[in-house]
Amino acid sequence: MPSVDDLKKKYVDRIKTGLGEEHVQLSSRQYREFKEQYMPKHMSLYEKVCNLSERVLSLKPDPATSEKLTEALRVSHVSTTPSGVYAFSILFPLVLIILVSLLCFIGPILIASALGAEAPAAYGSLFVLLFGVIVGLGIIIPLQKFPFYLANNWRMRASNQMVLCVFYVVTYMRHTSNLELAIDFAGEHLGPPLSLDMKKILWDIETDKYDSMKESLDIYLETWKEWNPEFIESMHLIEGSLLEGSEARRLEMLDKSLHVMLEETYEKMLHYAHNLKSPLTALHMLGVILPILGLVILPLMVNFIEGVKWFHMAIVYNLALPGLVYVLAKSILSTRPTGYGNTDITEVNPALKRYKTFNLTIRGKDIVRVSPAVLSSIILFGMLLVAFFPLEYHYANQEYDWVFIDGALLETRVDSDLYKEAAFFFLDYRPKNPSDPLSDRTNGPYGIGAILMSLLIPLGLGVSIGIYYFSRARNVIKIRDETKELEQEFASALFQLGNRLGDGIPAEIAFAKVADVLEDTKTGEFFDIVTTNITKLGMSVDDALFDRERGAILFYPSSIIESSMKVLSESSKKGPLIASQALINVSEYIKQMHRVDERLKDLMSDVISSMKSQIAFLTPVIAGIVIGITSMIASLLGKISAKLTELGGSTGDLSAAGGAGAIFEVFGAGGIPTFHFQAIVGIYVVQITYILTIMVNGIENGADSLAEESQLGVNLLRSPALYVIISAVTIVMFGFIAGNLVRI
Repeated sequence: MPSVDDLKKKYVDRIKTGLGEEHVQLSSRQYREFKEQYMPKHMSLYEKVCNLSERVLSLKPDPATSEKLTEALRVSHVSTTPSGVYAFSILFPLVLIILVSLLCFIGPILIASALGAEAPAAYGSLFVLLFGVIVGLGIIIPLQKFPFYLANNWRMRASNQMVLCVFYVVTYMRHTSNLELAIDFAGEHLGPPLSLDMKKILWDIETDKYDSMKESLDIYLETWKEWNPEFIESMHLIEGSLLEGSEARRLEMLDKSLHVMLEETYEKMLHYAHNLKSPLTALHMLGVILPILGLVILPLMVNFIEGVKWFHMAIVYNLALPGLVYVLAKSILSTRPTGYGNTDITEVNPALKRYKTFNLTIRGKDIVRVSPAVLSSIILFGMLLVAFFPLEYHYANQEYDWVFIDGALLETRVDSDLYKEAAFFFLDYRPKNPSDPLSDRTNGPYGIGAILMSLLIPLGLGVSIGIYYFSRARNVIKIRDETKELEQEFASALFQLGNRLGDGIPAEIAFAKVADVLEDTKTGEFFDIVTTNITKLGMSVDDALFDRERGAILFYPSSIIESSMKVLSESSKKGPLIASQALINVSEYIKQMHRVDERLKDLMSDVISSMKSQIAFLTPVIAGIVIGITSMIASLLGKISAKLTELGGSTGDLSAAGGAGAIFEVFGAGGIPTFHFQAIVGIYVVQITYILTIMVNGIENGADSLAEESQLGVNLLRSPALYVIISAVTIVMFGFIAGNLVRI
């Protein structure tokens, strides 16, 4: 008679044969709901497009690749198949190439032909088409490997929580030797994504995918075999403590598991810091030094190449270079080992998400909450509207410009004597054909006023994005900083509270006594709230700590503090001595983690200090000076070209006029207008600031999205503003020099 296992295997094999092994996914309704709540939206979108692509195009990778992709998709909790991944990697580049061809090459040619324009091929950009084809073909392999990127990103975010995970499991198992309850305890207090993994371990048992807790946990740990062996070693020590007959030996193994995790974390981070020098140098050269040096010679170099337009430079500087730097930065971050990182407290406590808004206050009270996205969009739209005024004005009044004469700004026709004698122009649109002064003035703007107004493009972009992140992170990061201050004091407070409980004092009185000792500290404030809830509101200790409306935890949303108080609540049921010992041990664990955290910060400070200086000072200052020099060169060459052309025409030597125009067409009368040049450089400054900020935060804090938003908010407000100030000063200063030189 066949056993239950034989029957189970028989029917599972039959299901796999009918549906395909990659479609067999056992999960519970609770797991799916939990996953939908905490999975990032971009990963859900990726699932949908891959599943849709699989229905359109049927592609199957080889078995070895399929197995690796299945594992990566399982690790990142993405519900699609290797076939869907491969189908999407072909369909998306194909659609991209077709769209680029229609929008940038075939479409413009057809429109120009329909309008009867001469040389319609000139309206289609072969460069853009070639770039689109190269990008489309180039992203096929990365899209096929995208699940591995998702898995690595998931591992990075999860590994940032592993020290806390071991801490929660060990803390719980010291007073209750039950692995299932300890894993559940860790899952409740961790934030995503590791909390999702902990829940999945338990749900795999509930759905009978695995027969025991040990089997489910061991199979999950296998996914970290190549990535985080210290986590596996720590969890195996925890499992081994269940088999110890001696209580002292059991506690010793639990302590050893946390010690192993902390020490191995420090050693791996030490090696990582030593190996960062070479890739960071490459990132610095590729993302900052070479592009900025290129800006010095680019304005002159591009003019030797016929047909080069501003959007060609924009594709290189605002698409290709940032893309390469971003990929390099992500590859460096993907090798970062486990760290003792922070999490976004709004993921642990969703009620705090209401603070991720911009609050307009009157008389100290919130009047209205404004979405940061709405506020940023209004700012960006307003600044861009002003920035593009030179283009708007020229389109409406092509025969007019403003000139600066004796400190006054005067409007005049471009063919007037006043315009020809002026040294400073607001718009400065130049003839399309430099050898023919009467040709349409469509080349520009080059004027000092236009380039100053163009500074609002990078400023608006930086300020709008910066305000978006700053508004989202400002209130929440303030709460977390106060909570972290409390966490730093909390170890000694727990030790004192444990001693009071060890003296036989009830918890209700122990909280009040410790609060008196720790007066005027964050910990004292926390214990005061607990005492007030007990004495004035008549709450129990549990309610005073965890009540949904008045609990002390609401004011200090820390997983470490909450878990410590949960340990107090659970262990106090076994007597005050057990509770006392539990709190003393928790305080020691917190001290150990804090020591390692400080060592890691010291280790990383030297590595990231140069990158912070690049973000805050070097990149915006160098780029600003380059813009000032470029505007001066363009102004000088343009004015000299016009003077020589006019001189040749007045002497009747038209060939000389044509020769002068041709010479200065090469050296700057044509080429990229300074308005467009500055906009491209300014946008690149914003982009490189964004990428380097993500890089610095990733090295320093790991996958800490809240710290990333806070740093982005500060840096994107500061660096573009510094760039705009430096650019404006150099433009005015060099423009004055150029104007005086022309008069001479």
